[in-house]
Amino acid sequence: MTLVSSAFLCCTFAFILSHTVISIAIDTLSPYHSIIDGETLVSAGEKFQFGFFSPNNSNNRYLGIWYYSITPQTIVWVANRNYPVNDTSGVVKIGSNGDLILLHHTESVAWSTNIKNMSSKTIVAQLLDSGNLVLRDESDGSKERYLWQSFDHLSDTLLPGMKLGWDLRISLNRHLTSWKSEDDPSPGEFSYGVDIGGLPQVVLRKGSVKQYRSGPWDGVHFGSTTVTPNVAFIPNVTINSEEVYYTYELSDESTLTRSTLSYSGAPQRLVWNSSNLEWLVMYSLPSDRCDNYAQCGPNAICTISDPRICSCLTGYTPKSPQDWEMLIWPGGCIRKNPLNCPADEGFIELDSVKVPDLLQFLINTSMTIEECRAECLKNCSCTAYANIYVTKGGSGCLLWFKDLIDIRKLTEPGNQKLYIRVISKDRGTYSLCILF
Repeated sequence: MTLVSSAFLCCTFAFILSHTVISIAIDTLSPYHSIIDGETLVSAGEKFQFGFFSPNNSNNRYLGIWYYSITPQTIVWVANRNYPVNDTSGVVKIGSNGDLILLHHTESVAWSTNIKNMSSKTIVAQLLDSGNLVLRDESDGSKERYLWQSFDHLSDTLLPGMKLGWDLRISLNRHLTSWKSEDDPSPGEFSYGVDIGGLPQVVLRKGSVKQYRSGPWDGVHFGSTTVTPNVAFIPNVTINSEEVYYTYELSDESTLTRSTLSYSGAPQRLVWNSSNLEWLVMYSLPSDRCDNYAQCGPNAICTISDPRICSCLTGYTPKSPQDWEMLIWPGGCIRKNPLNCPADEGFIELDSVKVPDLLQFLINTSMTIEECRAECLKNCSCTAYANIYVTKGGSGCLLWFKDLIDIRKLTEPGNQKLYIRVISKDRGTYSLCILF
């Protein structure tokens, strides 16, 4: 072979390499390369893939992440949810400020990570085997220090290692938002996340209206939400002065499981069935009618095992008896007799319940349950009390005022007890423990 022909082959080989489609061999995008439609990043262990896709019957192009080895394609994260590219002209690259940007045919930015004032020469984007897309500065020597990560900007799916909840240091609220429809990944009307008003609890909303809530964190789990031991995943809750979040990890790396918020508004846990090549639903919320927020209206309790699932609390009567007889419950219940504060009043005990929503309340983390009872009796507007935490025999004090909303009897025995304020003439109508 002559020197000329050898040089020609080398040049040809170099040209081919420079134009090779980014594919399964590459998990990192450098400042000197870009991704066009049809090219992808694939995580090192071939777990996840990052690139352009079109959902179902849509012609729009979105930048997203999906499982590498699962068919049909299962999207777990979408970058440009509100700004689709309407053709295949999209280009992804590291911008001049060091951020990751998506450009379309007009060269205008359709989406970016919004990182500012960084040197683009040392910034790389990498797709990890966790499904996390991260931006790193290679000059700082750390591969675990991120300038930005997709795990902080959830779409409709929670993967192992993702945090559902708050970074209080920077007021970052990580929550799920549904797709608008099966064909449209733009943010829909449903959201699912951790509320931190008072005590943390997990809440599903349609717009701003609550559809479901777990109940507050009681030291063991979120109110009515118990996780049956399983081989798929291990849940974990972290609550401290810096962060409040739920996360989970896989029990077995060979098992694929994810949580998602469907476009119809149902939080679901799914597990991959490798035999039938389909996602199976482990559970879905709300799980029954008593999970629907305020199903029975104010001052009532929902018991799914009862033929008439709604009943008024002791000392209360249906606000509209006619509606109640027709199984129309949203109006709830009102007091039969006014309180005679504080004379001749006490409390009845309800056990294994999801406590009322935290609408008008007070919290004292140091009080005993006896001190909590005395504090409630001092205030004529106090209608119920309970421990905050059920661990170690119970501790802390929760006080509710005025109407009690969204109480349900748990389907499995629990440690949480709720004490409802009553007057003496009402105590004979209830068979549970009376505390006067």
